[in-house]
Amino acid sequence: MKSLRSALIVLSLLVLVFDAPAQVRKAGLNAAAFLKVGVGARNVGLGSASNSITGDVGQMFWNPAGIALQDDQMQGTVSYNKWIADLSHNAFGISYKLGDIGTVGIGAIMFGVNDIPAYRDIAPAALVSQQIDNATSGTYNYQDLALQATFARNFSDQLALGATVKYISESLDDMTKSAFAVDVGSIYTIGSLGGMIHDWKISARLSNMGSGIKYYDVESPIPITFGVGTSFKVLKDESAGDLLIALDAVKPQDSPQLFYVGGEYTFGGFLAVRGGYKLNYSGAQDDGTSARAAIKQSIEGLSIGGGVRVEMSGYLLRFDYAMTSMDILDSVHRVTLTVGMK
Repeated sequence: MKSLRSALIVLSLLVLVFDAPAQVRKAGLNAAAFLKVGVGARNVGLGSASNSITGDVGQMFWNPAGIALQDDQMQGTVSYNKWIADLSHNAFGISYKLGDIGTVGIGAIMFGVNDIPAYRDIAPAALVSQQIDNATSGTYNYQDLALQATFARNFSDQLALGATVKYISESLDDMTKSAFAVDVGSIYTIGSLGGMIHDWKISARLSNMGSGIKYYDVESPIPITFGVGTSFKVLKDESAGDLLIALDAVKPQDSPQLFYVGGEYTFGGFLAVRGGYKLNYSGAQDDGTSARAAIKQSIEGLSIGGGVRVEMSGYLLRFDYAMTSMDILDSVHRVTLTVGMK
């Protein structure tokens, strides 16, 4: 319990230090906003209330403590998401257990769209030396990239800690800018409570602590996010199945306090159905300024999904799907394939 208190105190102090400037920032001022788009069909199917999931390579994109492996020796995952406005959002990750040392993982997120028609402003001849846009092609590409390395370890049967180091790159037309960031996280397993609650976990994470991205004379911060969460099973029975409930409280740098809630029912250990919702998220607005009205910050609504899990000859194969309804825009569909090896 002392280790748990120490981990939570450290994370709380970090969020006070790094989130203080966020109190005066408004929506839309973060660079690398793609880091706020959820990765993984299972995680998103839970309404993004996935802060307390353990033993899953996909947690390197959420809470790095969650990749610490106990039963598997290695895991790999690939996720595909056709995001809004024809933006592609793909990710992959692989983790490996180094005995008692811990679990290491590497991963990447790729986000963007190609062949956007370019409507370029050409400066008069007298001002050519001050021309900012020097590209000449008829189209341009927008691509974001995050490369990351994660380490996590179970320091006891109850406490797991993890950290991720990221290289972030944004490319727009002929210009590329980059930044570095760090994520830290912890998950503490409380266990069962009175025979009614099983596998109870609490967690905390602080994501995207790092340098900003500067275009011309203005530097924009990357989206620092602090979150705490809990998950537990209210049903755990071999014949009736398992029912997981997950709750997260998340504070992004550029938006109000958010609350995520999700549930997952697993039958027979191989078939799962999920649903979740982001409270205070869909339709949330900032406070506006004297020069403009409040701006709607988000468009996501209900998420639903499911998955199939198959084990054979020491291998685990899991296929997950999630659909998220969007305000005004078409719904978003995600698929994720995860492979584990004993």
